[in-house]
Amino acid sequence: MGRWEPNTRERLAEAALELYGERGYEQTTVAEIAGRAGLTERTFFRHYGDKREVLFAGSGELEDLFARAVAGAPESAAPLDAVGAGLDAVGASFAGRRDFARARQAVIMANAELRERELVKLAAIAAALARTLRGRGVPEPAASLAAEAGVAVFKVGFERWIGPGEKRAMPPLLREALAELRAVAARP
Repeated sequence: MGRWEPNTRERLAEAALELYGERGYEQTTVAEIAGRAGLTERTFFRHYGDKREVLFAGSGELEDLFARAVAGAPESAAPLDAVGAGLDAVGASFAGRRDFARARQAVIMANAELRERELVKLAAIAAALARTLRGRGVPEPAASLAAEAGVAVFKVGFERWIGPGEKRAMPPLLREALAELRAVAARP
């Protein structure tokens, strides 16, 4: 095994997803992931804290991207419009990653512990968005409602994007889901 090769994190993530798909998350060991990637366990642990983190390694970056885009929305933007700016940025960040996202989601949905971790990730994003909106001067409960709505829109748009046969990019799907939320909220 080589001491250093490029794309180590990506190779480990790809190997993990392959093994999780073949054997299941619970039955896959870190040693097997490292071996499949042509690396050592020690190298694995330099990049990931445990085998679960392969699936959640980008959570902090996603949260930061979403919050920065909401913070950077025009000052005059209504709370949901600011959240829409965040959704646009997040959606664009998924370009070219649909196959990985589909495989990742299949692994998560097959394991209760991972589903729980995914909910924790989404709750952290909602909390960050609410803080950001409050920082923009949006009062409570409007800030928390808009943040939670943004996460719900993201979930719905993401699920459509990874759906069988879906070919459209994520940003338009997120915009459609946001428009549907606005329509539902406007109905008497």
